[in-house]
This record gives sequence, structure tokens and C-alpha cells, in this order.
Amino acid sequence: MKALLCKEYGPPESLSYEEIDDPEIKDGHVLVDIYSASVNFPDVLMIEDKYQFKPPLPFSPGGESSGIITEIGAGVSGFNVGDRVIASSGVGSFAEKILVDPGSLTAIPKSMDHNTASAFLMTYGTSHYALKDRADIKEGESLLVLGAAGGVGLAAVELGKAMGATVIAAASSEEKLKTCIEHGADKTLLYPSGNMDRNQQKKLSDEIKELTDGNGADVIYDPVGGDYAEPALRATAWEGRYLVIGFAAGDIPKIPLNLALLKSCQIVGVFWGAFKGREPDAHNTNVDELLLMYEKGLLKPHISSVYNLEDGAKAIRDLADRKAKGKVVVQVRAE
Repeated sequence: MKALLCKEYGPPESLSYEEIDDPEIKDGHVLVDIYSASVNFPDVLMIEDKYQFKPPLPFSPGGESSGIITEIGAGVSGFNVGDRVIASSGVGSFAEKILVDPGSLTAIPKSMDHNTASAFLMTYGTSHYALKDRADIKEGESLLVLGAAGGVGLAAVELGKAMGATVIAAASSEEKLKTCIEHGADKTLLYPSGNMDRNQQKKLSDEIKELTDGNGADVIYDPVGGDYAEPALRATAWEGRYLVIGFAAGDIPKIPLNLALLKSCQIVGVFWGAFKGREPDAHNTNVDELLLMYEKGLLKPHISSVYNLEDGAKAIRDLADRKAKGKVVVQVRAE
């Protein structure tokens, strides 16, 4: 089979497209023909040896894919050959086939195509867990989403709106903000890209407060980190919740903890991957809720570009350079 391989750590351009052996079925596992795989920020970090999970070299990046089951190993129940599934594998999805534990599989609704399915679960799962379980967001509260045009950001915009929040989408270009409005944002905030000086950080805080009638945001969803974190936290409402999603800006911020004291607010970590492993029943309930929301038309994954497998490195580059709006997909075979 064909696969995109990371044989040595480096930028997306260091990946190689090669023929490798097909995986062989084994007990307790399922073999899936991959149709589509999506790019997520951990893929960018993993190929550069900057992620907490470090698969042995060589490996194929790609933590999320959609396909059709072709073989089932002994001891597996609940799935059949021919089932359409999402595979949340963590790694290995930029390939024509993948061998996975059945616990990582989710059945796809008939109304969902493979490109959409591959771009669905990680972003919406992360944002749903963040807003529902970690922030306990309430109808009528204000939600500020940083990096709102990215994959998890747009998912948070849509989910926040569906949960009854007033959603403020923050991003680095008017084009990105237009996409956020199309996905339900009530208000928008344009911030500078790259590093910010103290004046720019204060301006960001002031603008957040202005958009929330001086109260600050009840919930802040931050997948960006860097220079954006502290000014956002300074604009958190009394007893607000600041959600730590990730660090797309590259730098892990050092937060003055007196800000949490002064606001009586919570700084809340969000690790969806660990949650679904530690609390599988709660995760499955969340997945059922997400798929129902999709069927009702409340969630509409935005795919900004589609590449073939041979050009998969370009897909990862799009995300690394923060050019993507919503999700970038690698289409492995035609549906």
C-alpha cells in the first residue's frame, strides 16, 4: 500500500511518499480501507518531535480517518465487514489501510460523506468536551473563541451557538472572521498575527471587554496560547472559565496566577484524548450527542482544502502555516 512516512523528524517537506507492506489482520483488531484523513495540529507537532506522544520511527502521521472495514480479527464484536467508520487512531492515517483497535472506531451516519467524517470527531469532540464538561457553559453566557477559524475553533463557534452562548470569534484576518460569521458567530474581533507588544495586548483585552459590555467573557476557549493568553485571561469575567486547549502560536504562556485570584476564575485544562480513554462511557455519550446535532444540521464541518495522499505534506504545511480555515483533508481514495 501507499503511505506518507515520517522517517526522520523535520518539517512537512521531509515526509516521504512510499510503498510499504499492507498491515495484516490480528486478533482483537479491525482492518480499515482509508478513504479520507484529516490534518490536526498534533500531526504538525508529531513530525517535528514536539508532541507528548512519540511513535517510533518510521511512522505515518494522521490521527483521524474515515473508511470501510475490510477484515475483522477474532474476538471483535459490534462491527461488520463493509461498515463505514471513523478511526481515531492517533497516528497512521495517511496511508491506504490501517489496523486499529475497535475501541477507536465510530460508525458514520448515512448522511455523512468520508471527507466530512474524517474531519469531524477530533475537533468537535475536543470542543464539545471543553464547553460541556470542562466549562459547563450555560445559555446566555458569553464565549470568546481565539483562533476561531481553525478546526477546533470553528467547532467551538458552532457548538457554543448551539448551546445558547453569545459567541465572539477572534481571528487574524477579515477573511477568517467572515468564515466564523458564516458558522454562527455573533460578534468578531480582529487581532494581529504573530507576537504582540504590551500595547497590542492591552488593546486586545480592552476590545474583549468592550464586546462583553465591560463584563469580560464568561468562557474563553484558547487553542492559541503565546502572547494571546494573558490579555484574554485579563478579560475574563468574574468566576469565568479560561479553557487551555493548545498552543498553536508555538509558545506556552507563563500566566501570572494573581489574575485567577482577582477574577475568582478557573484556568481549566482540556485533554480530550485522555478523557475518552479514561471515561469511555461519557465520551460515547458525547459522540452520540454530536452525531445527533450533525443530523439536525447544527454542525457543518468546514473543509477549506482537499489534497491527495501523495501531496499530504502540503496539507500539513497549510495547517503549520495557519492558512487553513476549518479542516484540511487528505483524500486517499474516491468514495
